[in-house]
Parts: sequence; structure tokens; C-alpha cells
Amino acid sequence: MAQKLEPGSPKDPDRPARGLMGRIVPRSPSEAIQPVAAPPPPPVERRRRPFINFVSGFLSFVMVLAVLAGAALFVGKVQFQSGGPLGTDKIVSVKGGATDVAEQLQREGVIEHPFLFVVGLHALGKASQIKAGEYQFKQGASLNDVMDTLVEGKSVLHAVTVPEGLTSQQIVERLRENDILVGDVVDVPKEGTLLPDTYKFSRGMTRAQLLDRMQQEQARVLREVWARRAADVPVKSPQELVVLASIVEKETGRADERTRVAGVFINRLNRNMKLQSDPTIVYGLVGGKGTLGRGILRSEIEQPTAYNTYVIPALPPGPISNPGRAAMEAVANPSRTRELFFVADGTGGHVFAETYEAHLRNVARWRQIEGERRDAAPPVDLPAASRTSGEGPAVDAPALAPTLSPNGATPALPGRAGAPVTGPRGNLDAVAGTPKDPLLDRTFDLNNPKTVPPELAGPTVPLPGAPPRAAAPPAARTASPPAARPQNQPANPPAQRPRPAQPAQPAAPAN
Repeated sequence: MAQKLEPGSPKDPDRPARGLMGRIVPRSPSEAIQPVAAPPPPPVERRRRPFINFVSGFLSFVMVLAVLAGAALFVGKVQFQSGGPLGTDKIVSVKGGATDVAEQLQREGVIEHPFLFVVGLHALGKASQIKAGEYQFKQGASLNDVMDTLVEGKSVLHAVTVPEGLTSQQIVERLRENDILVGDVVDVPKEGTLLPDTYKFSRGMTRAQLLDRMQQEQARVLREVWARRAADVPVKSPQELVVLASIVEKETGRADERTRVAGVFINRLNRNMKLQSDPTIVYGLVGGKGTLGRGILRSEIEQPTAYNTYVIPALPPGPISNPGRAAMEAVANPSRTRELFFVADGTGGHVFAETYEAHLRNVARWRQIEGERRDAAPPVDLPAASRTSGEGPAVDAPALAPTLSPNGATPALPGRAGAPVTGPRGNLDAVAGTPKDPLLDRTFDLNNPKTVPPELAGPTVPLPGAPPRAAAPPAARTASPPAARPQNQPANPPAQRPRPAQPAQPAAPAN
């Protein structure tokens, strides 16, 4: 049996031969050129270092964790900025904290990963900055887009339009009909303190907040207009400016006529003439309701009220509507004319006159137009309650057009007693019979008319038994001229005209 030799033993054939002095002697030429392996190092005993081992392991764990976190962050960023599942633009109302909002958005199909959305909000420090509200999210909005929308408060804005010339009560009714606003209005604002305009608001805004905003805008605009008023305008305070502007607003619906109409009233004030404006009669009768629902009656023209400018010698005690900025600017800087009269021209505007004689000619043309319109209109039966007969007392019919006298006194009424009105309002209003006619609006909303009884909506016709006559003038209007008094009517100059007793000051309309 061959004996197994240990490596490096003297009898090991692979061990190089050594000569004298311990030098290695190669056995062959080929061996001489082969490198000699170095002897193995002596074994070293390692000392244990637990702390260093722990630190080394911890650092290795941290490095692995950082790599994983970096990878997760990269993937999360890609997901956060990638397009979302929303197929079309969508409006969603959200409220609550980050988690609640994320769940609501997932239910509405705006986002797919609510957990990633919440993590992203917290990671970016935006979780406490999201705002409740109604938001519009675009098609394919990413999580980042959704977050920006919620943080910046880009909520959907709704709009409500308040036309010029409405009373405060009418404006409150308009806001109550808006189902996006919330809360009720306890106190109706004072007349003339709300600025008509289009207002944008977010869902959830209260009606009281919007009214406060309208009051602030009115105060701001009034300050600006008052500061730029003409020095010779006979209004003593911003309140008087609003009062006169509210009358101008109700008298004309055309922007190009406001300054001329304001100039007529300014000229009459400078001459101590009564304004004799029909809208003041209506406001004195119905207050903030704003609409009479019929023509003005003969007995109402000189019925004493605090607002009736056919009775009072100057401006009413307060506004009769909420005028817009244009009407206030027209009063602050009216047209420089000597015109004292104006009358409707049949096309929605007015024709103005400086002299009483010229005004009478203008009124004659208007009455001819009214007569032609009345003759062309189909006949309409009046309700039984408004007819007169020989068996009962005559009802108080709508009045014929009272006219302005040069001295500002209320003149005599032309025509037969009890004669009906020829127009839908029975006055010489430029907007009479148009959608802007406030007396045709029985819903307090000029843009949303509702059904009216036929007897109220139809045009008035002559009372049964009335003799045929020429075109009758419409009811009271500032621009109306005095017509010739019938020959059988006794003269009664304005200075001797009997006046009804002045009643007690009526209660102010609901504010």
C-alpha cells in the first residue's frame, strides 16, 4: 500500500530540491523557469468586535432601505404625476380631512389610489391645506393636479345677475330663488344700498354674505361717483344722489338717454319744479314690492304719499330702487341742456323738448302712435269687476295721462272721467310693454316671468258704453304734457287747485 506523503515533506516529489545553504535547486530546466509559490502566511487569530459589527450591519440596512425608499419614491412620483381615471370633466363637492376627501374622490372616479394620494399630501406637507368646496376636475387629472386644485381652492364659481332698478325686496326674493345660496335673509337691506351687477360666488355662500358684498360694492362705487360729481349739481349729499339716480333708473332703460333724463330732472330741480315721475307714485303705493300690477288710477296720481313727486315739491325721502353705476354717474354729470320735458317716441326711447309748446307737439305725435296701436290690438273683454254700468257706481278706472305744467304744478286730466288707459302701463314710459317694464313683472323677477291671470296680462280696452274718441294719452309720466282742458271743465289754475289733506307720514317700506 502506497504511503501518503504530506505536502512539503522531504520525500514529497513535488517539493523542490534544496542544495547547500538552503537554496532551491531546480530538477530540470523547465522547472527552473517556473515561479516558486510563496509559503502560506501563518494563521492569525481575529479578535471579535461586536460594536463595529453592529454599526456595519446597521449601515448596510440603511443603505438597502434608502435604495428601496428611493425606488418607491420614484414610482410614487411617476404615479402622482400620471393621468388619472377621469374620462370627462366632473364637478365634485368635497369636505372633511385628507382621508375623507380621498375616499370621496375615489367614489366619484377622480382618483384610483386614495392611499397614495394621502401619503403624497402628507409627504408634501399639504394635508392641512386642502379646502372643502365644489371643484371641477379636468379629464384625466393626475393626483398632483387634484392636490393643487384642493390646496389653491379653485372652486366652481356660480353667478347671479341683479338688474338695475330692482327694489331691495325684489333682490332678496331673487336671491331666495337661487338654490345654490344657503341661509335666509332676516332683514331686507335699505333701499338704494345694493349695487346691481353680476356676482360670482362659491357653493355654500350665504345670502346674507352676498348682500353684504353688494352693500360694500355700492358704498365703494358711490364714493367714487360722488368724488367726481359736477360742482353745480343740486344734490347736497350722496344719499340725494342715489335718490335721484333711482328715479332716472326707473324712467329710462336706454343707456344713451340716462344723462339727458338726469339733465331734465336737474333742470326742474334748479327751477323748483315738481319732478312728477310715475315710478314715485308706484313706490308710494306699494313700497318695496316694486310693482303695481296694473295701470295707475286717476285717484292715485294726486294721492298724497311721501314718495309721490306729483304732490311733494322736491326729491322723495329715499330711493325708490337700487340704481346702477351708470345712473349714478348720469346724475353726478348730467347733460348740459335746457330741456325740461321728454315723452316716449314709440321706438323705446324719448324725444326731449326745451319749451312747453314743442313738448305738446311731441305728445300729440305720441298719442297718434298710441291710437294706432290701440286700433290694431285685438279686443279683450274686461273682467266684470272693472266694468261700469248705469246700475252701479263707476269703478276707479286707470287715469289718462296727467301732464307737466310749465310751473311744475299737477295739471288737469284730459278726457272723460273714467276713461281707460291705452297702453299696457297707461303711461309714457320708454320701456312700457317691453320685457323690462317693471309693472308687467308680477313675480319680482324680470328674467323669470310666471303665469299671470289673463285679465291682468292682457291690454286694457275702452270700457263698455264709452263713446269713441281719439287716441287717449297714457297714464302719468314725467315727460307728459298738459292736454287741452275740455271746454265744459271749469278753469282751475294750479295755485287754486284744491289739494287733498296731507296724510300722516306713511310707514317706511320693509327694509
